Order: sequence, then structure tokens, then C-alpha cells
Amino acid sequence: MKKSSHLILFSEICCLLYSCGNKQNNNQQAAPPPVPVSVYQVETSNAKYHDEYPATVVAINQVELRPQVNGYVTGIFFKEGSKIIKGQKLYTIDQQQYQANYQAAVANLGVQETNLIKAQKDAERYRELDKHNAIAKQQVDYANAALEAAQKQVEAAKANVRSVQTGVRYATIYAPFNGTIGISQVKLGTAVNAGQTLLNTVSSDDPIAVDITVDQSNIHQFTSLLKNITSSSDSTFTISFSDKDIYPYPGKMDFIDRAVNAQTGTIKLRLLFPNKEHQLIPGMSCTARILNDAQNQIIIPFKAITEQLGEYFIFLVEGGNKVTQRKIKLGPRIGLNAIVMEGLKQGDVIVTEGVQKLREGSAVNTIKPEKNEEKSNKQY
Repeated sequence: MKKSSHLILFSEICCLLYSCGNKQNNNQQAAPPPVPVSVYQVETSNAKYHDEYPATVVAINQVELRPQVNGYVTGIFFKEGSKIIKGQKLYTIDQQQYQANYQAAVANLGVQETNLIKAQKDAERYRELDKHNAIAKQQVDYANAALEAAQKQVEAAKANVRSVQTGVRYATIYAPFNGTIGISQVKLGTAVNAGQTLLNTVSSDDPIAVDITVDQSNIHQFTSLLKNITSSSDSTFTISFSDKDIYPYPGKMDFIDRAVNAQTGTIKLRLLFPNKEHQLIPGMSCTARILNDAQNQIIIPFKAITEQLGEYFIFLVEGGNKVTQRKIKLGPRIGLNAIVMEGLKQGDVIVTEGVQKLREGSAVNTIKPEKNEEKSNKQY
């Protein structure tokens, strides 16, 4: 009986050992082979590139022309869309009523001045008689009062002349500054109302402004640029309308707005550009390009980066043959490369080829680290 028990126990142990051996062999067979990948050793380098911002072209000076008097348009003295100069006559409004009122005011002033002369002579005559007690004191007082009233009447008549003369002057509308005038909103004979009817719009065009909106975190950068402006021909600020259509004349920073928008956390900046050829028109959309000289930046091949739900990741090689996925903060793209703001340091080894086959903890078979595909100190 004891011998039989030992034989049964021995058989069970053998079966157990055999079963474990089979499981270990199956696990070894199920483990995936290392993934062949190309890697890149992270380095720091310098690069010049452009930060880009949506921008809008705006006129430095722009004014809506509205009449200051009521009447009918009697004259239009410009070509729509043409260049105008300060003081140029643009519109006239029917002056007949205002001219008649002006002439009546001038005539009334003449009458009041004549009355003043008569009152002055009467007062002088009565004062002389009063010295010899040849006239009643009451008469002298009346004469002085009449003189004072006549003087007030002359002052009132002069004020009325100035008031009516203003209406005559406002009946002719002149260009407020050099610029471009738009399409007329009224025609000859159109009735206009003072302060209400829009006649036209005039805007300046050289130089012209470009407005951009930046995040408040960039205020220090642009404040430094504003302080360090030394030349109007500096190429730090340019604008483009497409990747290949870059405006040929560089601009300069004019000012930074007084306050940050509390709702959006952004602030407005204004750039100035020459516009002698009038290629820039108010209201145009463009892209402002701000030259940035990045020193000692982490720059990696863009093909090493994967995006997941708006976040960016790379596969970092650790321990020689294992990879781990790491989140990075991506900066601007520079040609075939991109700047990494956070998440990597010099000397890290990342995967550049075979990324699609990897997962967290995958074993890899690395190929010789490749060199950066763009040389440092290159402009983009």
C-alpha cells in the first residue's frame, strides 16, 4: 500500500511539472518579438522661425462724413475710390437759405452799428450840456442807457452773423485729411439731415495699421520687442496672405493696448506698415509673422510626435530596449522638426520610425540613432 501511494504521488508531481513547463513554453511563444524602430537622440540647438497670428488691416485715421446742416446735395466734387488731399472740396449742400439768412444777419448788424453811432453822439451831446446845467439829469441818464443798449444790440448782431456764417460754411464739406474716399452714399438732389445722413467714409492709407490679438502670457515678449525697436526697416514684423504671398515691406510695432480683455485673457497689438503702392486695404485679413530667435531649444523630428485628443506624445526609449509613452508640450513647427517646450531633455532617446507599432512597455530593437534632419541656426 505504501509503495502504491508513493507511485501515485510521484505521478502527480510529474504531471504538475509537465503542465508548468508547457505553460512557460506557451508564454514564451506568445511574447511578441521586439519592434524594429529608428531612434533619435535629443539635442539642443538654435533656430529662427516666425510666430504667426491672425491679423486685420485697419486704417489709422477713418471718419464718416455727415452734414452739419439740412438741405439738398447740390454738388459732388470727387471720383469715388480716389485719393484725396486735406482741404479738398467734396460736397456742397443747398446754400440759398443759409446765404439769405447770412445776408439778413449782416444787414441787421449794419443797422445796429448805425444805431450805436447815433446813441454815442446823443450821449456825448447830453453830457456836454450837463456840464453847463443846460439839461435835465434824467435826459442824460436816458442817453447813457440808450448807448449801453445799442452796444449790446451790436454784440448780439455780431454773434448772429457768426452763427449764420457757420451754417454757410458747413454747407460745403471738405476732406479732413489725406487719404482715400469711398463710394458716395448720396446722389445729387438727395435730401440730407444734419448729423444723421451718412455721405461717405474717408480713411488714411499710408502708413496703414495691422492689428493682432495675443495671449497675455506673451506680453513680456512684445514689450521687449517694443523697447528694442531701432529701425523702421527691421524684418522682425512681416505679414503674409498665403504661404507664398508675403508682403514685401516689413513693418514695426506701434503700441500695445492699455489693458487685457478680462473675458478672453488676450490683448491687442498694433503694427504699422508702409503702403505707398496701396496694396493693403482696410478690412483685409492676413497673417502677422513675428520673427523669433530661439536659443538652446529642444528640437525633434516632427514624425516622432503622435497626437491624441489634442495632446501630443512621444515614445521614449528606457532601459535600452523598452519604450514608455510621454506627454510633451509642443511649440511651433519648424520645417520637418518641431520645438518641444516641456517633457524632454537633452540626451533623451526617442523613437522616430515605427511609432505606429508601439504601445506602452513595448520591447524594441533600435537602429543607430539618426541625426537631426535640419541643421541648427537655420531660419524658417
